[in-house]
Amino acid sequence: MSRSPDIDARLASLTDWRGATLGALRDLIHAADPEVVEAVKWKKATNPHGVPVWEHDGIVCTGEVYRDKVKLTFARGASLKDPKGLFNASLDAGTRRAIDIAQGETLDPAAFKALFLAGVAANRKGA
Repeated sequence: MSRSPDIDARLASLTDWRGATLGALRDLIHAADPEVVEAVKWKKATNPHGVPVWEHDGIVCTGEVYRDKVKLTFARGASLKDPKGLFNASLDAGTRRAIDIAQGETLDPAAFKALFLAGVAANRKGA
């Protein structure tokens, strides 16, 4: 299981619930897909930590932190079946879908892992 030192640093900088939430989601991602590759992209002056990205045959999802939520955006989310209704943001987007998680909220681990693996499968198909 390869973990990005840049994501480690980002998590260490988040000393509140957002860091714990993003860290738990990261653990679920690695549990779902041990071959996932972590990266940090889009570093800039206004966001020096960049955006955590999880890839397998392309970007599966990104993880962003806002004041009131942690957002996981699935690159091909619009093409994925979401039987448990985890997607709750960017629902009108043509390609992407997102999951916004507020303080105190949790996700069904099995449903999240299945959704992540569906993202990997979509990348493999080139959907």
